[in-house]
Amino acid sequence: MELVNRTAVSEFFLKGFSGYPALEHLLFPLCSAMYLVTLLGNSAIVTVSMLDTRLHTPMYFFLSNLSILDICYTSTFVPLMLVHLLSSRKTISFTGCAVQMCLSLATGSTECLLLAIMAYDRYLAICQPLRYPVLMSRRLCLLLVCGAWVLCLLKSATETVIAMRLPFCGHRVVSHFTCEILAVLKLACGDTSVSEDFLLVGAILLLPVPLTFICLSYTLILATILRVPSAAGRRKAFSTCSAHLAVVLLFYSTVIFMYMKPKSKEAHISDKVFTVLYAVVTPMLNPVVYSLRNKEVQEAARKVWGRAQACR
Repeated sequence: MELVNRTAVSEFFLKGFSGYPALEHLLFPLCSAMYLVTLLGNSAIVTVSMLDTRLHTPMYFFLSNLSILDICYTSTFVPLMLVHLLSSRKTISFTGCAVQMCLSLATGSTECLLLAIMAYDRYLAICQPLRYPVLMSRRLCLLLVCGAWVLCLLKSATETVIAMRLPFCGHRVVSHFTCEILAVLKLACGDTSVSEDFLLVGAILLLPVPLTFICLSYTLILATILRVPSAAGRRKAFSTCSAHLAVVLLFYSTVIFMYMKPKSKEAHISDKVFTVLYAVVTPMLNPVVYSLRNKEVQEAARKVWGRAQACR
């Protein structure tokens, strides 16, 4: 389906944090460091999971996919955001805006589903250990991940096409540092009800529903942990589960705030701050919380590093 309005608006101006020069100077080194940590940490997880056969399990398969998602998600907008933080010309082409919107929506939506899949995987592993190898087969893992990717890509492509076909009547200043769909819709001079309704349905299916499923899974996991006779085992399990839940709640709470709050034509600095939280901070924390604190991953990383040193 061909995108229109290219004659009316050929490019958008991403306002970002232009009204806060001091904040821009602070955000550049901060976001650069977080983006670098995100790339290195998530790349390390994928590399170690692929090279060490002991990590060829469903849990690390899902973790590797989460790491790939985090890299793709932040890379859809952070590099351009960093350039704009140092530049007075903060523009993006109409087509570039549509591509950025679609990819960020797709990767963000897929992460919502993948976090729920990972919670289900942990529930089966802890609460159904004897049946786990049969219930979570390699075929099912592939189907769950591929289904999440394909479903969210189709959903996001549809949302993007509907939004970008609206008339913008020459309005081109996006009050955000990325082509976030709600910020772009505020520029439309036509009826945005179809796009907003579509977004609301998608937000309900991808936010409260998976979050409820995640909370239920971890409640059952914690109930099982409480029956563990070893106090040390309970402490370790509680520590792991609480860290996982903290990252999940940070991601979901900020996304829910963005996509399920009452709509307003006025842009707020809080919208941009919350976007930084769920789109920059969370991908940086995921490898630390889910993998780098894990002894299996640490041992596998040392093994891979030692093998690399020996090859030299």
